Amino acid sequence: MAEPAMILIVDDDPDIVEAMKVVLESRGYDVSTAASGAEGLKAIGRSKPALVILDVMMETGDEGFVVARKLRAAKETANIPVLMLTAIKDKTGVGFEKEAGNETWLPVDDYVEKPLKPGELIAKVEELLGSL
Repeated sequence: MAEPAMILIVDDDPDIVEAMKVVLESRGYDVSTAASGAEGLKAIGRSKPALVILDVMMETGDEGFVVARKLRAAKETANIPVLMLTAIKDKTGVGFEKEAGNETWLPVDDYVEKPLKPGELIAKVEELLGSL
């Protein structure tokens, strides 16, 4: 039996983290969490997750962008899929859906707005992990 894929959620909102964790674990994924970009980078270095779900606004308004760029810049982490999950559009009126995948501007594999329904989360995770 194959080991479940490990997913790291990097988000400072404990309610969002817990909700995503419950949904993902119910589908058999192994889930770790980090409450800041710095914690997330340390966890990624230790565990090499199959997927990172990354919030944008944590300790700073652009922390998720900084983390994503660091992941893409390092040879060891450059190929880890990153799903950016944020409420930035609600707060600023600006969305980034079309920029996902642009290595300079938004170096993530996909981008979705909070709140995300459980089925949407699973679909995005499965798509990024190639499980469909």
